Amino acid sequence: MKEGSGGMRAVLIPVKDLTRAKQRMASLFTQAERTRLAWAMMEHVFGEVIRAKGWDRVFVVTAYEPAARLARSLKMEVIEEDSQVSESRSVDYASRLCRGRGVRSLLRVPIDLPLLEAKDMEALLARCGPAPSALLVPSRDGDGTNALLRTPPDLFPSRFGPGSFQKHLREAACVGARAEVVRLSSFTFDVDEPEDLVHVLKRRQGTPLFELLDRMDAPARLRAASSTSVGSLAT
Repeated sequence: MKEGSGGMRAVLIPVKDLTRAKQRMASLFTQAERTRLAWAMMEHVFGEVIRAKGWDRVFVVTAYEPAARLARSLKMEVIEEDSQVSESRSVDYASRLCRGRGVRSLLRVPIDLPLLEAKDMEALLARCGPAPSALLVPSRDGDGTNALLRTPPDLFPSRFGPGSFQKHLREAACVGARAEVVRLSSFTFDVDEPEDLVHVLKRRQGTPLFELLDRMDAPARLRAASSTSVGSLAT
């Protein structure tokens, strides 16, 4: 798509400080291991975003310099922050800047989508409607918002966190925007809890993330934890 056709379409990827990533997995992995896990997922998302067709620009908003360096090496545009107060504030700050730079539609994508595929991003783009409108992809449990495409980018405030899916639907209604719910399998699966890794290990053998988890002996750790909060790992 060319910029002259009704304005640009862009992707926005917020990245926090990964040295404190995935605290809910502290019972299974050290912080260094959790940081490597988050980095591997980020590399996967960056790669799929680059592969996807139809986006004019890709932005990364972050205060985490290693992520900024990687983004720049991949020809992504970095929006620098001094610190991250919350994901919602980071996304809204970047969204305003993106609109000022001519972006008409902006898709926020998190970095913890280990099953994300470029073709699903392209499918989401194909359903992008005229302003004011929003496309929302809920998380697997229906509570979170794993993808949010707004036209224009600052159409309504971000409400990421617990209950964000319903909050975003209410925000869209408040501004009179058309909101469409889209369910795309590779978008709906995010990794926050130990049991989420069970599904990764079952579904994506041979991928770099799977190989990392194998090197970290994740299957054995998950089996050891299965007597408490994690479901048994299928063989």
